[in-house]
Amino acid sequence: MTKPSLPELLHAAVTAVGGTERPGQAAMAAAVAEAVDDQSHLLVQAGTGTGKSLGYLVPALAHGERVVVATATLALQRQLVERDLPRTVDALHPLLRRRPQFAMLKGRSNYLCLHRLHEGVPQDEEEGLFDQFEAAAPSSKLGQDLLRMRDWADETETGDRDDLTPGVSDRAWAQISVSSRECLGASKCAYGAECFAEQARERAKLADVVVTNHALLAIDAIEGAPVLPQHEVLIVDEAHELVSRVTGVATGELNPGQVNRAVRRASKLVNEKAADALLTASEGFERVMELALPGRLEEVPEDLGYALMALRDAARTVISAIGATRDKSVQDEDAVRKQALASVESVHAVAERITQGSEYDVVWYERHDRFGASVRVAPLSVSGLLREKLFAERSVVLTSATLNLGGDFNGVGASLGLAPEGTAGEDVPQWKGLDVGSPFDYPKQGILYVARHLATPGREGSRTDMLDELSELIEAAGGRTLGLFSSMRAAKAAAEELRDRLDKPILLQGEETLGELIKNFAADPETCLFGTLSLWQGVDVPGASCQLVVMDRIPFPRPDDPLMSARQKAVEEAGGNGFMAVAATHAALLMAQGAGRLVRATGDKGVVAVLDPRLANARYGSYLRASLPDFWYTTDRNQARRSLAAIDTAAKADGR
Repeated sequence: MTKPSLPELLHAAVTAVGGTERPGQAAMAAAVAEAVDDQSHLLVQAGTGTGKSLGYLVPALAHGERVVVATATLALQRQLVERDLPRTVDALHPLLRRRPQFAMLKGRSNYLCLHRLHEGVPQDEEEGLFDQFEAAAPSSKLGQDLLRMRDWADETETGDRDDLTPGVSDRAWAQISVSSRECLGASKCAYGAECFAEQARERAKLADVVVTNHALLAIDAIEGAPVLPQHEVLIVDEAHELVSRVTGVATGELNPGQVNRAVRRASKLVNEKAADALLTASEGFERVMELALPGRLEEVPEDLGYALMALRDAARTVISAIGATRDKSVQDEDAVRKQALASVESVHAVAERITQGSEYDVVWYERHDRFGASVRVAPLSVSGLLREKLFAERSVVLTSATLNLGGDFNGVGASLGLAPEGTAGEDVPQWKGLDVGSPFDYPKQGILYVARHLATPGREGSRTDMLDELSELIEAAGGRTLGLFSSMRAAKAAAEELRDRLDKPILLQGEETLGELIKNFAADPETCLFGTLSLWQGVDVPGASCQLVVMDRIPFPRPDDPLMSARQKAVEEAGGNGFMAVAATHAALLMAQGAGRLVRATGDKGVVAVLDPRLANARYGSYLRASLPDFWYTTDRNQARRSLAAIDTAAKADGR
């Protein structure tokens, strides 16, 4: 039997999922197969509706070596494991004459911990363990969730938090889960043989395709201890998110509450001298943090430096002492000790990192209304880390609907540690960029309207002219509006103002769960939904309910964002254009994602309205516009309103 061709395999898979073959998908599959065979790297932009999941799964499964697929969102992980992979494997099985296995793998805290469930949670304030089931009132929400999770534990096969429906709060889940640092380890745990997290890792070791998330991929790269099985091919979907996810994993934080918790957990397990030293250091740190003002610390202030050195040294002593102390009065001593050790090691790691003062780190104070002040440390750039850890020993395919910014892939490539496309060199990873387009006819399906006549938005203050414009656009559209705002304050102000002005329901992010808001928005064409960051990327509402997408302003990073401004300054000091490399790239990525909310299916029509004249007037405007879908472009407000009214009329005539 001859080996099946890639087009044959793709045809079988597309038929199995009930899809339509698209030229962009075929081009993508061919490019992925070539990159995997050559052990090279590929950045591939595939617009909404291309069918990119099959565009990479089919060549990956045909290759026959183990593949890791990392995604940013839970929704895509579930889609791959519950829908795309089962159908694709079934379709390819007769042609490949083998049945590839697949598995999902997440971080340990995503799985139910049987030890926590049965033995209880080590208490901070008291010796021994705390039975969360007895302590929570059965009538309380927490009590009900805990009882439901106990019942679920008897029936679940995976122990995966995302299989528990309806879900529970982070607080409830924390009662029955552990971080990798708190885990006793399968060999020391009475429940090790049944452990859900260990079973997931074992399944991953046997699978041909392992589906994971960006955070676990980052942990695997940064911490050195492998959590993912050996693999020959890495596919990063939603790759536009990767840099921020890796930065998040590589960011350390210290606040007084966290340090006090470490003190409480460790104090009963070490000698008095070690416990007192940690308590004294924690009090000194708390005093410094009371005076902390938000902002970047170009140099660590003397008082903070002394406080952190004291914390670091006291924490190191406690870590050594915990290992040598055995307190017979403590129940389930291993669990209590492990939790204490995890807390103190975390404090030690961040305190040491900041006191060492690497030129590649950015340190800043942050103040939170609820949790008070914290000191944070993050890498100035993760590009070197990604170049070294991601591209060294495997073929990597990165894909997303938004990777080609301003006309090429080099901006995104640079953030990933890649030299400009085509650069030769012994230690330079070789890569290719490919835009396979979209099945949508953007110039006919959408209009990009820039409100050129509005005043340039300032940092603060109300934008009355913007609210007037927004109100007129929503009226013309008959509702059907997704409002994407650069801050929660702006979204809230607009919702409050327009609820008074318009006879249309306006939903606001934060007033309900995101899933509920999107469901309600999709159900009623007259409804509008306003919100901030997660709406720019997380909304998929095809059809007549979303025919106007509004951006209140270009979403540049805040000028006082310590990490972004430090990155911008570093580019400038190296002779580059910091604004374009950091701020404009950040804005282009978000705007491309936001504009992508409009056309989700071949029959969709509508307007993307940007209420910021800089998109038309500023020098960088053309770069930002080149990053957006190729909509028909206008600055004529009357044209925009007429088009919206016509689209609304057509939708009503169709009964939508």
